[in-house]
Order: sequence, then C-alpha cells, then structure tokens
Amino acid sequence: MIMKILTFPDPKLREVSQPVKTFGPEIAKLAEDMVETMYHANGIGLAAPQVGELVRMVVIDTRPKDEKGRRYKYEEMTELEAAVKQPLILINPEIVKGEGKTTFDEGCLSIPGYYETVERYNYIEMKAFDVNGKEYIVKTDGLLAICMQHEMDHLEGTLFIDHLSFVKGNKIKNQIKKYGYPVKKEKEGDATTADEEKCEV
Repeated sequence: MIMKILTFPDPKLREVSQPVKTFGPEIAKLAEDMVETMYHANGIGLAAPQVGELVRMVVIDTRPKDEKGRRYKYEEMTELEAAVKQPLILINPEIVKGEGKTTFDEGCLSIPGYYETVERYNYIEMKAFDVNGKEYIVKTDGLLAICMQHEMDHLEGTLFIDHLSFVKGNKIKNQIKKYGYPVKKEKEGDATTADEEKCEV
C-alpha cells in the first residue's frame, strides 16, 4: 500500500518516535508498505514518522538503478555497501560506532526539491532488529552510511535542514512557508514533487 509522505512543516515530523516493543504481522506490514512507498516516491530511504507512524523504524535501499529503473547490487558502491543486503529494514536502530567525516548534498522526501550539503560520519556501525525481532549489526560507509544517519535523525524529530547554518536553514523554511514545494508533471498527468535525478531520503 502506498502511504502518504508528510512534508515540513507537519508537526509529526518534529516528534520523537517510540521503540517497537511487539514484533508481529502489524510491524511487518508497515515495513512492507514503507518499502513500497519509498520506491514509489523514487527515494532511497524512509522513516516511519515520515508516513505518520511514530515508531522507531526505517527502510533503506541505496543500490543504484539501471536505465530501466531496476535496482542492482554492486556497481558504483563501496565494498562495504555492496556487502549489505538491501532493502534494509531497521527497527529500533542505534548507532554504536561512527568514524571519519564526509559531506553529501542531501535531500528529503519530506522536504522535496531542496538539497543542501550536510556533514556526517563516513563510517558507521548500527545495531537494529529485523521484522522478526532478530538483532543484527550493519557496518558500512558511503551513501548507505549517510542515508542511515539521515533516517535516524527522523526518529528524533530532526530534519536535514536542522544541520545547516541558522541563515541557510531559515531561508529554506521561509521559502517553503511562502511558496510551498516545487511540482512537476508526470507522463500520466499527475503532479508530483521532486527532482528525481537526485537522491531523497
């Protein structure tokens, strides 16, 4: 099921999500719907609060796509990224180690059409649970590590614009409040947000 993605300044995006305590069909269905919604929106990551569910779960798939839009696993990825099976479903995620610094022009499905450079850890180790309640650890770098950190922020009510300078962050917020979000027409005639050639998470 395709879910509605909330956009700033929706107040739910500013709330802190609660840990998942029960693993069963409901959380598995939410994960499935979130993955479907992420793909439909041409995103590479999605956190539960972005679809109005205030639980600590994110889904991610940063694998590149071929000319037909099919995801493939190894090309253009670091060795660590390629070793991680995707799509990833991370429940109650926790960063247990972060090393180095890197920057990336981040976008967000909840702030469509806006991109700014954000600094993150270059390498992270994240502990999380799968939909069956089994704990596992992901060790990665590159775009996958950046995306994981971006999605973790959503669980704390933080958006990528909060990492910018006061002036830059306020400029984007004021533009959105005054003009809304950019739209473009799809071939079918539906209006959709986004510059689809950039990654939004």
